[in-house]
Amino acid sequence: PRLLSQFFFADERVTRVVAEINGLDAELDPQQYLVLLNQLHLSQAHLLAVLERIMEECIPTQRHSRDYLVKFPEELLVDNLGNHMLFAAECLLAGTFLEVEEADGAQLRPQARNLLCSLELVRTVLREQSLSQPGSYPEPVRAVLIQFDRLFAEFELSYVSSLVVVKSPEEIYRQQEIIVLFCETVERALRLGYLTQEMIDGYEPLLMFTIPRLAIISGLLIYPEGPLSLEQSPEQMSRVFSPFYNLLKKIRDLLQVLTAEELCLLERSLCTAE
Repeated sequence: PRLLSQFFFADERVTRVVAEINGLDAELDPQQYLVLLNQLHLSQAHLLAVLERIMEECIPTQRHSRDYLVKFPEELLVDNLGNHMLFAAECLLAGTFLEVEEADGAQLRPQARNLLCSLELVRTVLREQSLSQPGSYPEPVRAVLIQFDRLFAEFELSYVSSLVVVKSPEEIYRQQEIIVLFCETVERALRLGYLTQEMIDGYEPLLMFTIPRLAIISGLLIYPEGPLSLEQSPEQMSRVFSPFYNLLKKIRDLLQVLTAEELCLLERSLCTAE
């Protein structure tokens, strides 16, 4: 049950698979090479998962900040992101630029080298510790873990930033404003009887359409100074809504001529229409 013991066996598996790959002629047996490569990715992912648990146990208050993750596109925030970063570092060190431009790759190579060297040091230190005192983390072990955690975070941010456009602090703030708008929209819809608490608690599928529709009306009429404010330029709006700037203007102009009764009827219809 000890994490260091789990790390030892996970590390042994990675070492064994790497040895099998090195002893195989990929050209003579490409299918077996692909099988082993998949096993390597799986074993590395398991190794990193155990290492993550060790760092949470050993250096929970000294972890490098991961606040930058909120800047990443949501499609990148997957469970195997760490393993993907490790694979990217290995490719960069080998001179292979699979996802980034060659110039960016050249700048990232020193970080990739430092990260992989740090990982090898961590593996060596933790293997030794697991064989001597698997229930403790002396200061030298803590030091190499802190260094690895920092280098991993720095490489992850640098690599993803060269791969995609990460969100700026302004965009993150705009998205937070949209979250507030949706929350206020739901609160108003409950108060006016458009929605029921039972629908929300039961994850009624219709809400996926209803709430955004009501939020557009709320953002244009009820909270006109919020994230849907048309007094700002499209460039100042969130990228969620900026492509629809002209359409939002037309919708606002139509909404402004409605009476209170007509607006209520419209909103109720939006809660039922598909």
